[in-house]
Amino acid sequence: MKILYLLFAVFLLIFQATSGSADPLFTDTVECRSQGNFCRAGTCPPTFAATGSCHGGLLKCCSK
Repeated sequence: MKILYLLFAVFLLIFQATSGSADPLFTDTVECRSQGNFCRAGTCPPTFAATGSCHGGLLKCCSK
């Protein structure tokens, strides 16, 4: 029975989520956000214009 507690602790350490790995994987998303714009699914709000794509072309990059 004591081995189960040890195994449970090892599994928790192995499968835990790392907090610093939330970096965007797509270069177009990084470029859009670095210019102060935001990504959105569908059309941009009325006062914004679509200037590019995000998330590998699935989203639109909206800017003022």
